[in-house]
This record gives sequence, C-alpha cells and structure tokens, in this order.
Amino acid sequence: MSDTIETLFLRVVEAGSLKAAAEQTGADPSAVSRKLAALEARLGVKLLNRSTRRSTPTEAGQRYYEGLRRVVDAKAALEADISGLVDTPTGRLTLAAPVDFGARFVAPVIGALQERYRDLSVDLRLGSGFDDLAEQGIDVAVRIGRLPDSSLIARRLGAVPRVIVGSADYLSAHGTPASPSDLAAHDFVFYRPGQRELDIKAGAQTVTVKGRVSANSITAVRALVAGGRGLHLGPVWAFEAGLADGSLKAVLSDHALDAFPLHAVYAPSAFVPAKIRAFIDAMAASVKAEASLER
Repeated sequence: MSDTIETLFLRVVEAGSLKAAAEQTGADPSAVSRKLAALEARLGVKLLNRSTRRSTPTEAGQRYYEGLRRVVDAKAALEADISGLVDTPTGRLTLAAPVDFGARFVAPVIGALQERYRDLSVDLRLGSGFDDLAEQGIDVAVRIGRLPDSSLIARRLGAVPRVIVGSADYLSAHGTPASPSDLAAHDFVFYRPGQRELDIKAGAQTVTVKGRVSANSITAVRALVAGGRGLHLGPVWAFEAGLADGSLKAVLSDHALDAFPLHAVYAPSAFVPAKIRAFIDAMAASVKAEASLER
C-alpha cells in the first residue's frame, strides 16, 4: 500500500502522532504536516487535533478514519485475492515477544517460516515495552499472562505452566517446604525488578513470600537459583534442564499452581495479512508440540 495522502492520514491516527507516522515512513514530520493540512483544506474540515506529543482525530476525523479504513482494507483484500497473495506471506513481519521466551520459542518459528516463505522478512523485537502496537509498528505481539482490556484481537496459543524451584544445595541447607505456609520462611528470587514480596497461590492456600534479590532476565534468575540464592516461582520451561539432571528440585509439586495464558495479539482489521496468520498458526503448532508448554 503506497502512502497516498489518505493512507498517510490513517498512519497518523493509528500511530498517534505526526512524528511516529513520519518515522514509520522515513518522511520529514514537516512534510507530513503539510500533506495533512492539504487534505483538510481539500475536504474543508479539520481532521486532527495536534499537539507536540499527540495527534487525535476530531469527530469528523474519526468518521473519516473509520470509513477510509474500511475502504483501504477492502482494497487490500481484493488486490491480495486477485494477485494470489491472500495465502502467501510476503513483505516484512514485525514481531514482539518477551526476551527469554522469544529467544527460546519464537526465534525457531521464525526460522521455519523463512525456510518456507522466501519472500518474507522478519523483525523480532524482544522486550516488554510494547504496549501500543500501531504506534510502534508491530504486526503481532506474543504475550504471557492475563491480558488487560483493549481493542486488540487476541488468539490463545496455549499456557505456560509454572513451578516453584530451588537448587538441591539450597534445599539441603534450608529444608524442603512441606506445605505452602512453609514458603514464608524461605528467601525468593523474583523476576520483576525491585520486587521484594509476592503472593503465591498454591492449591487452596495463598502465602506471601519475601526475597532480597530480583532480576528481569530468566537467564539471570536461573543462575541465581542455581547458585542457592533462594526459591523461585517461574515457568517450567526455564528450569527443565536443571530439573532433569537433578541440580534443581521442584517444590510442592502436588499443589496446583495457575499456568499463565499465552496469546498472540494484533490490531483489528477487516483484512488480516497472510504473514500474520501464518505466524500465529505456526506459533500455535509449535506450542502444541512443546512438552514444557500447555495447549
């Protein structure tokens, strides 16, 4: 889709600012502003309320956006159908995923997709700071945990089982908890930066645990746990090697721990590109085949 003055208007609304839209297209922000002013002059109505940080549609602008979005999506669907691209992923696919999960599970899916679709290029962004997909130019984000209410379309891929784990040396020195209440007497390693307390629901009981160290990297958390810094409540997949060789031990495995839901989310559209559908289908199939994940 070429950036006509109309599609440029769509970009600005969806990105949330002139600057963000300009960055997506590689254009100068002043040039974008002039083109939108020309569009408003042609229509004889103000379409955007502009500020230094945000550009939001006026009432007329919102109505124009919704109608124009339907027209552009219908045109894209028609052209894709005619050209045969509706089922052939092409172009650039921009993905977002948590750092460690993305490296472990998403990267192999990307490799398989590129082997199959030679005209598909992929930009994988690892991290947790991807809240506004449109503004950040992201096609699909993989998210772990309960989703907040939003306008995004979410497809459930499966779930991430969790385990309370500690090193064999730590448990030998400090004792193995026999019930959830025993967890309160142990140090914990936390994943969220700065976290010092956590409520753990194990079966019918909930207990508050404490710790003195946190790290926003599963790799770092795993090293801290292996080094005897404390117990950790985290994803089974991150500790499967240590659990298998006996250097790490699962704690209270007979008490049910909630698995975290796993979703792929993307912006709503009348036409979902083949590249998005292909990735989500491939990701769902990969999750299904992983022993450390749930369907």
